[in-house]
Amino acid sequence: MNGFLYGIALQWKLDIRSKSMLVTCYIVPLIFFLFMGGIFTSVMPEMRSTLIQSMIVMSVSMGAFIGLPPSLIETYGSDVKKVYKANGVPLYLGLVTMFLSAFVHLMISSVIILLLAPILFEATLPVQLPFFFLALAIYIIVSLSIGSILGLTVKNQAKLTMIAQLVFLPSIMLSGIMFPIELLPDFLKTIRYIYPASWGYRLMLDYGFHLQNLWYLIVIFFAVIIVCGIILKKQKVK
Repeated sequence: MNGFLYGIALQWKLDIRSKSMLVTCYIVPLIFFLFMGGIFTSVMPEMRSTLIQSMIVMSVSMGAFIGLPPSLIETYGSDVKKVYKANGVPLYLGLVTMFLSAFVHLMISSVIILLLAPILFEATLPVQLPFFFLALAIYIIVSLSIGSILGLTVKNQAKLTMIAQLVFLPSIMLSGIMFPIELLPDFLKTIRYIYPASWGYRLMLDYGFHLQNLWYLIVIFFAVIIVCGIILKKQKVK
């Protein structure tokens, strides 16, 4: 147990020094929030009621899909994996510590947005804060699990960047955080349900925490656990 906690603390320190995590979890999402928050609320004043949820979906998606996978490649796509094996360290430990560290970073970034939005843009705080934070935690976990799949399966950094963008951009554009869903063509309204961002956004809205918005995220999470287990098992054999 002490070794596990030490691993999490060590990964936390490494992530703090990581330019990739710093940029994708804090700098870019918060700059986007500061610029677009003012634009959104000026053009569409009614968006103040959903600004916090919208900006958090963007922040979490970027950190999970673009920030986490490169860190996983550095471990599971290099000789670091051999060090794990040589010292008898379970292969899943690196994934778990990076996952938990990224979770904390994304939660901190989300709380910053939650605190600043009402002050800077007169955004409305969520009515049911406990359910909001529970929904946020679920969305972060599911998003990071998808990012974990990307980091474990794609070994080339350039290819990973392209694939991560193909996951990230539609997630943002089709989730409803940029413009009303009603403006989308019918086929895009259907496609958007593939991406967890749509479900996470709806789950975090006021009175949105119910099974109708939750079941898909649960299915995705458990499916990803199975896939990650299979991938790590194959890597252990190699």
